[in-house]
Amino acid sequence: MDGIILAGGIGTRMRPLTLQQPKALLPLQGQPILHWSLKSLRGIVERVLVVVGYRKEQIAEYMARQTLFAEYLLVEQLPRPLGTGHALRCCRAHLRGGSFLVINGDDLYSRAALSALSQCQFGIVAAMRADFDKYGVILRDAAGHFTGIDEKPPRRRYTAPAPCNSGAYKFTDAVFEYAPAASPRGEIEITDYVTSCARDWAVTVVDAPFWLPIGDPAALAAAQSAALTRWI
Repeated sequence: MDGIILAGGIGTRMRPLTLQQPKALLPLQGQPILHWSLKSLRGIVERVLVVVGYRKEQIAEYMARQTLFAEYLLVEQLPRPLGTGHALRCCRAHLRGGSFLVINGDDLYSRAALSALSQCQFGIVAAMRADFDKYGVILRDAAGHFTGIDEKPPRRRYTAPAPCNSGAYKFTDAVFEYAPAASPRGEIEITDYVTSCARDWAVTVVDAPFWLPIGDPAALAAAQSAALTRWI
C-alpha cells in the first residue's frame, strides 16, 4: 500500500518561519516535521508519495538523506497547486496497489489510528476538539458511517468537544471515478472527494486518541513539548 503526504503548501500562516524553507522541514523536537510524518506511516505503508511544491528542492534533498523509507516518490502539482483534491489527482498515475492512505504534511497522527485506517476500504480519521469551530465537524449516520463535514460551524451548533476531520484518509482507486467541482475559492478539495465517495460507499470513521495540527508558529512552539514518541 502507498501513503501520500501532502507537503506542497507555501505555509503562509507559518511565516516568517517558512520564508526560507518549507513547512514540512521546520524543526520539531530535533527532527523536521516530515520525519514524524514518515515515522507515523512506517510499517503501515510500503512506499510514500510526497506531494511537493514550495521549496521542493529542499524536500528532495531531505528525502534523499532520510532512512525511514527506501521507496518514495516526489510528486509535484502541475501546472500549479489547485488544492488538496488536485494534489490527490496528481498522484493518480503514480499509485500502485489499488488502495492508499493520505495525510496532511503539517498534522501529526497516532500510529494506531493510521494502522486502523489502513484496514478500511474507505475511511477518515476523527479527533475530538473543544475548538471544533476552527475545523470541520464530521457527521455520521445511524450506523456510525461518515456522511459529510460541517466546515467551521458556529460554536452553538455542537457540544464541545466535537469530532473533527484530522485530514487523514483511506481511499481505493474508485475515488478517481469522482470529479468534484472547484470550491468557491477556486480549489479542488479532498473533503469533497470523501463526501462523493460516501454517496456510494461506506466510509468508516476512525476515532483517534491523538491528533496534532501544526498550523502556525504558536502551534509549532507548543508541539515542541508534546509526547510525540508516545503516539508515533
